[in-house]
Amino acid sequence: MYAENGALRKLTVFETLFYFIISILLNGLANALTVATNLGSAIWTASAANLASYLHSGLGLILFLYGIIVIFVNIILLRRVDMRRIIGNLIFIMPFSYLVQQFTKMFVELGVGRLSFGPRIALDLVGVVLIGVAVSIYQRVRIVLHPNDDLSYILRFSFFHGNAAIGQYVSYTLPLLVVLFCWLQTKSLVAINIGTAISLVIQGPITGWSDKHVFTHLKHRPMI
Repeated sequence: MYAENGALRKLTVFETLFYFIISILLNGLANALTVATNLGSAIWTASAANLASYLHSGLGLILFLYGIIVIFVNIILLRRVDMRRIIGNLIFIMPFSYLVQQFTKMFVELGVGRLSFGPRIALDLVGVVLIGVAVSIYQRVRIVLHPNDDLSYILRFSFFHGNAAIGQYVSYTLPLLVVLFCWLQTKSLVAINIGTAISLVIQGPITGWSDKHVFTHLKHRPMI
């Protein structure tokens, strides 16, 4: 929804595509940046990176399979099969998984991982913040969502009275369990570092802050 002259109206097709393209590019770029710095990714991406390492598989494939699993979790929470929502989730995860993999490759080739600690931690924190901003934008557009962010959206508005931080924290349960499993199996972790801890604490609040301060005319559509 778009706030204009004190009233809410639906987004135009152009506005919808504009905000959605910005958000998915920003999210893919930001996630890739956190992976390339190797100082800690957002927990979903970090857990996917660990699972990819454990299974000796590509990160893009694991991110895609993750999305499929979370779609089923969302169906359970909604207690119904919403085909429009499911198709939207699938439409999102295909380009998103590809973008993360390609942007990660680009940042690695640019030598981000070889920078000294100071620049790497700065870039990692920028990535964490931009992920929260991207999530805020496409949750408000809500034409299609990544299943992971749809999960936090469902939790936020169906169970926690719109509280972005709590919805985000609870949605982290699954990726944290995956990280624990990978660590128990391999006794080592990848993409887990200070940036992951910071992401766990601030990404939900950043999403809530962005709702009010980034593209301020863009408002949440009614839930479900």
